Amino acid sequence: MNIYCGNIAYTTTEDDLRDLFAQYGEVSAVRVITDRDTGRSKGFGFVEMVDDGQAKEAIEALDGKDFMGRDVRINEARPREPR
Repeated sequence: MNIYCGNIAYTTTEDDLRDLFAQYGEVSAVRVITDRDTGRSKGFGFVEMVDDGQAKEAIEALDGKDFMGRDVRINEARPREPR
């Protein structure tokens, strides 16, 4: 399952997100979205988890919780809209 992670701190790294979600199950991929010109984080990212049940457990446990000083928004990612 692909999980959207919003309102994350701009200093959050992919390793930080991986460690956070690894408490709930196997993480297969992590991406923190960055600005292509500056390379700075845009304050959101995506985590992919192998098991949907574990992913749903992580979403329920982490949505709205404080992580690195920010109340993060965690939910199932919607498919990307064609441009």
